[in-house]
Amino acid sequence: MFNYSNFEHVFPPETKLPYDRRLQHDIEAHRKTADGLLFIDRVMRALGISKAKVYPPKTENALRQLHQQICEAGMSLHHKFSLLYYVLLDFDDASKDIFASESFASLSGMPANYQLFMKGLWHMDRGEYSSAIEYVAHPSLDADFADDIIIALVKQSTDQDYTLALSYFYSVHPILKSPVALELLFDAMARTNVTQALLYSRTHPPHTREQLFRRWISCVINSGGGGGEDSSGRTSELAFMPFDSLEETWFEEYLTVREGRILKKAKDTLLIRKIACDRFSDVAKVRLSGPWAAILEGIRGGTDGQTD
Repeated sequence: MFNYSNFEHVFPPETKLPYDRRLQHDIEAHRKTADGLLFIDRVMRALGISKAKVYPPKTENALRQLHQQICEAGMSLHHKFSLLYYVLLDFDDASKDIFASESFASLSGMPANYQLFMKGLWHMDRGEYSSAIEYVAHPSLDADFADDIIIALVKQSTDQDYTLALSYFYSVHPILKSPVALELLFDAMARTNVTQALLYSRTHPPHTREQLFRRWISCVINSGGGGGEDSSGRTSELAFMPFDSLEETWFEEYLTVREGRILKKAKDTLLIRKIACDRFSDVAKVRLSGPWAAILEGIRGGTDGQTD
């Protein structure tokens, strides 16, 4: 009869220890890239196994000690099975023909949702992000470690392609607790879809909403934009957005008296906004040179002699 506390039942003798120097190096490299903390490290800490670097177990003796530590830990059986299952995924990857993790899951009765989540975290720790979100974004799962997943997916993005991070967010709809995760996600939204980012900012309480709104303006004005959008086009899109009264006030303040006033396109953005809102009397008072000069002269000519 299967007994998870029996080392040979979990790690059959015919399986070879996968942690050679190359795999150890790869794991440590991913740990370094992840700011010194893999997802398996986070799970172990959350479950009370806080001893530094018990993973990867570099020798059979180290593996036996880790197995014993998990078995003796004060956690639920499902959590114990999850940690053992994660380690067995390394065995599967090394052998390619012996699927020790599947056998363990079947014999132990490990729930499918625990398997999905741990396999997703395993792929995250291997840097296989496309494969990872197929598991961690599964509808049967709770949004555990959502902040850390968002941070990892945004940071690994290149060329302002935040598809994976946003796909995970829109699939799971987690409530983010970390300011870092919220800011990274919001920047990714603003650089990808100006409208979606504005709508997302409106889902937050007033103080956070105002902070995000200012961040949104700065991000849109400063970025070249993903998906082929150019900066001037995004700035115009921002300026023509339908703001409510609060946003209108924040917009004006941010670009005139707050830190947004030093942005390179602050004056241009304000001018476009005034034109978009038919505030031609305000526009006529602006003094600019360069490409806008002729436009302003035309507006002045059209408003001369008119009264509000």
